[in-house]
Amino acid sequence: MVNYVPRGIPAIAEPLPGIQEPISIRQWQGLNTFDPYSIAESQLTDMSNMSTSDYPALSVRSGFSVLGTFGSRVLGMGAWKSELHVIANDGVWHRWNGSTWTTLLTGLDTSAEWSFTVFQGNLDDINLIGVNGLVAKRYDGSAVVDLGGVPAGLKYITTYSNRLWGSVGKELHACALDQPTEWATFAGTEEDSFVKDMESTRGEDINFLSGSLSRLTIGLKNSIHELYGDLPSNFMVKLIVDGVGVINNKSSATQEGIMRIIDERTIYDYAGGNLPSAEFSQIVGKYLSAMDTNVSAGSDPDRLYFRTHTNEIMVYDSRSGVNCWSRWANIDPTFFYVLDDVMYIGDSLGRVLKLDSSTNDAGSPVSWSFTTKPFTNPTMSQRQRWLKLWLYAEIPVGTTINIYLSTTKDGNDFNLVHAVTGSGSKVERIIIPVRSVVLENTVRVKISGTGPAKIHELVRQIRQLSLF
Repeated sequence: MVNYVPRGIPAIAEPLPGIQEPISIRQWQGLNTFDPYSIAESQLTDMSNMSTSDYPALSVRSGFSVLGTFGSRVLGMGAWKSELHVIANDGVWHRWNGSTWTTLLTGLDTSAEWSFTVFQGNLDDINLIGVNGLVAKRYDGSAVVDLGGVPAGLKYITTYSNRLWGSVGKELHACALDQPTEWATFAGTEEDSFVKDMESTRGEDINFLSGSLSRLTIGLKNSIHELYGDLPSNFMVKLIVDGVGVINNKSSATQEGIMRIIDERTIYDYAGGNLPSAEFSQIVGKYLSAMDTNVSAGSDPDRLYFRTHTNEIMVYDSRSGVNCWSRWANIDPTFFYVLDDVMYIGDSLGRVLKLDSSTNDAGSPVSWSFTTKPFTNPTMSQRQRWLKLWLYAEIPVGTTINIYLSTTKDGNDFNLVHAVTGSGSKVERIIIPVRSVVLENTVRVKISGTGPAKIHELVRQIRQLSLF
């Protein structure tokens, strides 16, 4: 009998060197247009119709409903108590009471834009007061009538120090104390009206007025001024900055006492009395170039909205700890207005939109996309092998998603690698094929879709290879 000699147990195979732990992105931090290789992995180089409202998740923005359509362009929006008032280029003053529209006045100019403010003074009740450079009107809760005594051509109505303020060309005007129909009372008392010719290095007209509790901000195309004081004897105008201005009277938004203004070059953070700062908007500077003159701005308790180009809104989520930028498309506002914490938009199609929690735009699903930075090894010259790539997302039934990969830093060389149809599961894992990029040193991911979705996590696993 042959002696049996057992074979030795082979050594346990060593794992392949260089395999990294999965790299997860779960805290999405909005847009960044700086050098794409250098930005944080949680920031995006491009985005359309995505939102940080579900931060740290990334979700498709909420939709809107259409409250009404009037003519082909909205020319002004204001509010009296809880009523929304809209003037469009159909020449009609419309009132929305929360359920129905009412016509208050017809025969108005079909091109001049309006500015509104509320004021009482010696009137019986709060009035909504509007001017457009041609006429001045007031609404007292029942009817729209003329506001008498107003200087011809008055624009940009606002309130400050118990007075109405407006401008005619370079002239700054204020009514008499608490007397909205007295604009030419100069009796030498502290209740007088007020007028001042605004001087600037370029001889520009006033194109922006905004009153607050402590000052009146006066904007020209290339300068910003402030008026302080509460009586004609101590009214004082101070030049704040020359070289930065305001594009138009609707291109500012105020939130928690801080004003953001759109200049020809960028968006500035302006706290009053100090020089404007563009630091908070520099991160999305790519999207702020070549802005047109139809810009507009608005704010609600959580976000700032800036219409910068046709069908493009830059949205800043100002919540503490978030402070992220998003980009929305397919809405072209002419005016923003917040009433009872609800954002209303008058647009260039004559529609009055209400932003709400719906998942579609007036019945049409929202199309969206976002693009990641180029993913590389910590050292860009070190080669990598892509092992796995997957996504965790909520994809309702009816939503479709396409996933693309690119092997360049920028450019439109994306290849479709996977398509998904929503199953309605709470959260599902989507495996993304990496065969086409398995040995690429640079890989970008683009995900686009139609319909609501919420992106929770994007995960990749790679093997680090040798240098070069």
